[in-house]
Amino acid sequence: MIRRLLSRPVTWIAVAVLGLGAAGGLYWFQPWRLFTVTVVTDTLSTVPQPSGSPAASVAAPVVIAEGDFITHEHDTSGTARMVRNPDGSHQLEIAGLDTSDGPDLRVWLSDQQVRTGLAGWRVFDDGEYAELGRLKGNHGDQVYRLADGIDPAAFRSVTIWCKRFSVSFGAAELAAV
Repeated sequence: MIRRLLSRPVTWIAVAVLGLGAAGGLYWFQPWRLFTVTVVTDTLSTVPQPSGSPAASVAAPVVIAEGDFITHEHDTSGTARMVRNPDGSHQLEIAGLDTSDGPDLRVWLSDQQVRTGLAGWRVFDDGEYAELGRLKGNHGDQVYRLADGIDPAAFRSVTIWCKRFSVSFGAAELAAV
């Protein structure tokens, strides 16, 4: 019976279609990424504490906004802070990030408010956003420089955005300091 089934062309077509479907599903969802960890150790800015000493008046990086990540699609924690450098440029720093790995993860600044729960998963592409680049890793400290044309005051949040599935893994409200 098996020999007769394997000799039919329709059987081989079904096997090929199932094989291609499985390969496509593995490529699209990349389930192994649930078990991968990439640790990044970028050097974060050393921001001096305010004081009356003359050393405090030396040009130094300044934190202009910050916030803690909340969980959306995947457990996410860490702190995001917007830093103005002495030369006037800006960078987003993510400290102590802990999230899942996933396909096509990006770091986005957004004009959208951070919402908790399911209501907050998909809002970040509704308004204005600026992509700062691919997420370097799902654990550790990371620095993303803002391009000259990006005004940090135009954005109120940062999200770890899965571009493939249009969903936020986690987000932080950037509150002025």
